[in-house]
Amino acid sequence: MINFKKLSNKYDTPLYVYNFDEITKNYNELKNAFKARKSMLCYAVKANSNLSVLKHLAKLGSGCDCVSIGEVKRALLAGVDKYKIIFSGVGKKDSEIREALQKDILMLNLESEEEMLRVEKIAKELDKNARISIRVNPDIDPKTHPYISTGLHENKFGVDIDTAKKMYLYANKSKNLTPIGIHYHIGSQIVKALPFKEAALVMGNLLRSLKAANIDIKFFDIGGGVGIKYKDEITISLYDYAQNIFEALKNEDVTIVCEPGRYMVGNCGYLLTKVLYEKANDKKRFVIVDAGMNDLVRPSLYQAYHDFEVIGANDDEKSLADIVGPICESGDFLAKDRQMPKTKHDDLIVIKSAGAYGFTMSSNYNTRCKVAEIALEDGKDRLIRRRENFEDLIELEKEYI
Repeated sequence: MINFKKLSNKYDTPLYVYNFDEITKNYNELKNAFKARKSMLCYAVKANSNLSVLKHLAKLGSGCDCVSIGEVKRALLAGVDKYKIIFSGVGKKDSEIREALQKDILMLNLESEEEMLRVEKIAKELDKNARISIRVNPDIDPKTHPYISTGLHENKFGVDIDTAKKMYLYANKSKNLTPIGIHYHIGSQIVKALPFKEAALVMGNLLRSLKAANIDIKFFDIGGGVGIKYKDEITISLYDYAQNIFEALKNEDVTIVCEPGRYMVGNCGYLLTKVLYEKANDKKRFVIVDAGMNDLVRPSLYQAYHDFEVIGANDDEKSLADIVGPICESGDFLAKDRQMPKTKHDDLIVIKSAGAYGFTMSSNYNTRCKVAEIALEDGKDRLIRRRENFEDLIELEKEYI
């Protein structure tokens, strides 16, 4: 049982708290689901990029899926093996491509023909051979929020199957490109097994056609997207998830790459926030807290649901309320129209399932300092990112005024 009150008193609020023991459990459960085949887990850094989180996963054997050169450098700094790092993303700058090739990571994941030609040109200039994969869009509906759907033709990601075949054939003949992987990712927070199965079957057929053309694909990258429970979702069985992939790859000798992000850290994290005041008008009750949309933007951006707990509150008398922050925006809320007990100044509220896309999407809007991050492991707590102060915010500006 986590003593949230003690942590809030020690580190102040708002505060992010991550349970590293739970992260270990999630990693081992997913790795175990794929134990029947060669596999590699490459954690999606964008979900939570704290260096201590990355270091913890690296020690477990995880690789990293990165979508900027900054994330690549974070992974390397945290001790992730360079041959377990994949650089994805739809808009890589020349400087990022160049640096990734110089760092000799496992592969660059390409998203267009134009990008492939840029990588080839830069690899030639560096007199290097670029190991690549190509992100293919299988046009499978993931049945998730449209903002986090990525595998349909209407999305900006990847290329269609016919374009992919042309790219693989071109790359296979190039002196500076070596196609070693095939990649797809249909979306995030998926709680139905069927979309994963359908995508794997489509991509398994593409893999066989590439091998028939003597293109030696070594890595079959299934992306991420396994959903977690935020409210009342019934999540998929990891065993069934893996078995669907195995079935699609029957008799194919490839290493399966899985890129979990939210699954690995989402339910392992909490945002602690204190009540400042309550106010009400003739239609609404508001519980005003010290955390805002700059700290956790998911509710405002996606209308995402996060469960919460008011520590020590009397649950006998509840009424509908919005949990809102101090940001000067009507969209600044953490929960809307939820049954809540009566609160008072300094009551502690724990926002749950905040380990993924919480701190990494936070900002300094309204000149607010980013909050501290805490790790819990083996019954002990430790600071893994200090709270920002005003001097941090103006450091890059003050010499120019």
